[in-house]
Formats: sequence, structure tokens, C-alpha cells
Amino acid sequence: MSDIIYVSRETLEQMKAELQRMKTVDRPAASKAIAEAREKGDLKENAEYDAAKEAQGLLEARIRKFESELATARILDATNIDTSKVTILTRVTITNLANQKSMTYQIVSEKEADLKAGKISITSPIGKGLVGKKEGDIAEVKAPTGVINFRIEKITL
Repeated sequence: MSDIIYVSRETLEQMKAELQRMKTVDRPAASKAIAEAREKGDLKENAEYDAAKEAQGLLEARIRKFESELATARILDATNIDTSKVTILTRVTITNLANQKSMTYQIVSEKEADLKAGKISITSPIGKGLVGKKEGDIAEVKAPTGVINFRIEKITL
């Protein structure tokens, strides 16, 4: 996974903290669970041992994934963002032309996406459809339910 991921400084710090927790808390706990299960006898018929080994494998995979993401992470600086068009970190107000409902979203990386907080991923269908558009443009978004047309009303930070 060598794709560059763009994140805010806060998200990068959260990722570092999560990785540190996995290495210093979760990894020793997984090793301890394996040791305890090993003490219970025959490993061939020890489901607890198998489960502990599998949990450790999943944890190690998550640690490798986080390390890879941190290695390719780039911090986005909001002061360098061009608000003449929709890009990552911009806040865009759009109107659904089918029902005239207006909504505002911030375009963010996959790591930061949270629809309830009004943050949509740049790789989501709506995010992809909005990127590069300017105020007044109509964005055709190919969604699972069909094509949805949005008018770009306002672009801010």
C-alpha cells in the first residue's frame, strides 16, 4: 500500500497514538493471552490458544497497516488551500437539484470521513463528483441509486 494519504495534523497525531497503544498495550496483552492459553495443556485441542494466536495475527496486521499509512501520510495545511474550486479540506455547500435540499460538507481524506460530522471522503462518489468543480457548476455524481445532480453553491475553508 504505497498510496499517499492526506490527513490533518490532528488525525496524524491520533494515528500515532493508536499505533503506540497497539504496540505498548495490545501487543503485550496478546502475548500474555497466548502464554496463559499455552499453560492449559495440549495445544492441538486448545481453542483458547488458537483464538489468542489468531487475535495476535490480526493485531500484527493492523500494526503493519498503521505503520504503512503513517509512512505515506502527508499533512494538509489549510492555509495553502485554493477555495476557487472544490478540493480536499474545502467546505462546500451543494443543492440537490432533484429535491432542492441544500447541504454542506467538508471534503476530507478517507481516514477523517464522518458523515454525521459533515465530513465526506474525497474518494466517495459524492467527493469524487465534487472535486475540481467551481461555484455555480453542476456536479453529476454517480451513486449506487443512479446519477444525482448537485449545484455548487459556495466553497469555503
